[in-house]
This record gives sequence, structure tokens and C-alpha cells, in this order.
Amino acid sequence: MTSTPLDQHVSGPPPARLLAKGDGWRVSDVVCAQGPQDRTFEEQHRDVTIAAVLHGSFFYRGETGRSLMYPGALLLGNAGTCFECGHDHGTGDRCLSFHFSRPFFEEIATAAAGSPRFRFATNMLPALRQLAGPLVMVEAGALAADPIYLEELAIGFAEAVLAVLSDGSRAMGNLPARDRRRVSDVVRYIEDHADQPLGLSDLAGLACMSRYHFLRTFRQALGITPYQLLLNIRMRRAAVALATTPAEIAAIAFASGFGDLSTFNARFRTVTGMSPQAFRKSVASSGLSSHGGSRLQSKRFN
Repeated sequence: MTSTPLDQHVSGPPPARLLAKGDGWRVSDVVCAQGPQDRTFEEQHRDVTIAAVLHGSFFYRGETGRSLMYPGALLLGNAGTCFECGHDHGTGDRCLSFHFSRPFFEEIATAAAGSPRFRFATNMLPALRQLAGPLVMVEAGALAADPIYLEELAIGFAEAVLAVLSDGSRAMGNLPARDRRRVSDVVRYIEDHADQPLGLSDLAGLACMSRYHFLRTFRQALGITPYQLLLNIRMRRAAVALATTPAEIAAIAFASGFGDLSTFNARFRTVTGMSPQAFRKSVASSGLSSHGGSRLQSKRFN
């Protein structure tokens, strides 16, 4: 038997709170409080898994390698495969995790990817622009009380992911441990200060890199630029606030980090295909709570 160091914790999988389930699918809110002091352990994907990272960052090692997960990125897992998650440089994360039985996923994959035998060839997808809209709808939709609406969102989200993957896998490059740590630290800094003006020089300074080397390393690690990550975080926070609070649209835009309302409106329409006002009405007509009582409510507008 191997002894465990006194400064290292032994813990199990993070708690998953079931939000809804149906025949062949389920969605859970997974909150992890582990940190660098916690020992990693092997788990297994019982079903096909697509998990959207909402907060925090962590490393995910699966059958195709090791990836840095961050807000807006998607964790991918094939049914029956083993994996490990760890927090080398920060504590905690939160994910919205969708699970599909093999038969149900095969049915979706047949239509969306052209083959029932589709398998994820990569561990993750970065926070891509073409997935930003579906992700915004999924995060806001997690508030829904009606399972039929969540099932529609789950299927649509899987279809969007499969459409992207059908165009070719987007595996991220491997980086030295030192660079992974630096990028992870900057990701958490961006998330903590997303409502503030951020400059490339300042972020590069936090990583102790030149601007060019930092931008190249960040893009290699995450598949997107620091600015794209910043916009992704701001947009998702604004969408959740629109769905869960009665705050004025202008107040939400400014609190989320957008400098003016016109820029926010234009970017929101680009991502979701509708204006913030139309999005709020769409959310309300779907039976979601417009303010208060949200299971994933943004604390920024309480």
C-alpha cells in the first residue's frame, strides 16, 4: 500500500447536482473545490460526455493527451474511457456537464456527423466563436424547469459540437509545464478581472513573457487569444444576467465589462443571433425565471 503525504488530500469525484434527465441523457451542475493540494485520481466516463466549463481552470488528461480547461472551453469524453482532472495552479471550477447514452449519441451523430460510430478524437474544444451562441443558450437554459426544453438544448448543443468536430479535430499543442502554469495563472486572472479594462502588455507581464511570446503561447495552449477569452466570459455573464435578473440592459453591459451599450448590443447579436432584449424575451417565453431563484444565478447582479 502506498502512503499519502500529510500535505496531500485524498478526495473523490466532485459533487454533481442533477438538473434534469430523460431517456438517454442527463445534465448536471458540477462544482469542484479541489486545488493543488489534492491528489489526482482516475475516473471513467460512463456515457458520452460534453462538459462546458463555466468558471475556473484545470487540467484534463484523457485518451488523446492533456489539455488546459478554462471558461468557455468544452471537455469531451468518449463512453468507457478513463481520465484524470487536476488543479496544479488554482483551486476550484464549475462545469455544466451533459451525458448521453451510447445509443442516443449514436442517433445524434448519425444525423449531425454522418456516422453512428463517431468518436471524439480530441479531449477538448476551445471557446470557438461558432460555439459561443449555443453555449450561451445552454448556460441560460440550465435554469429551465421544463425537462423538454433542456432536452432540446442538450441535443442542439451536441449537434453544434459534432458539426465543429466534423470539420476536423482541433487538438491543442503540448507546452512545457512552466508555460502551462503561466497560462493557467493568466486565465484565472482574466476571469477574476473580466469586468475591468485589460491590456496585452499587463497580461504578458503576469506571465513573465514578451507580448509576442505570450500571445503565441496562450493561443497554442487554449486555441483562442486572450481577447477572445475575455469577450467569451463577458458575453456569458451578460447572458446569464439577462436571464436571471431584472437589471437594465445597459447596467448589465457595463457591469459585464463592455464600455458602451452599442458595442455590447452588436456583439451580443453576433453571438446569439438576436438582440439582448429579444434574448431576454425568448428566455422568459421558454419558462425560465427572469429574476431570482436561479440555480446558476450570477452573483454579480444580486
